[in-house]
Amino acid sequence: MEINWIAVGWIIDMTINGLVWFIIGVFSLILIDMTDTWTRKAIKWMDKADKWTRKLIDILFEWIQKKNLKIISSIILIIILGILAQLGLIPKLIT
Repeated sequence: MEINWIAVGWIIDMTINGLVWFIIGVFSLILIDMTDTWTRKAIKWMDKADKWTRKLIDILFEWIQKKNLKIISSIILIIILGILAQLGLIPKLIT
């Protein structure tokens, strides 16, 4: 009985190819899971930063109104609105 080396090579190739793709799939799932965790942490941090910024602006405006500081309030307002415009947060604050 003669061995068909083409069939043997094909079987070996298919087995190794399947194993390689399985390893690639496992690493891809691990990487996707890690980046998903990072994304969730980043979104939570952005939410905390947004709430802190809103609270700071509210406190700042209340302090300015209590002290009746028109010049300082206008300068601070220009600075805050300039920063928010550069960050693209003004549409988010409006909505």
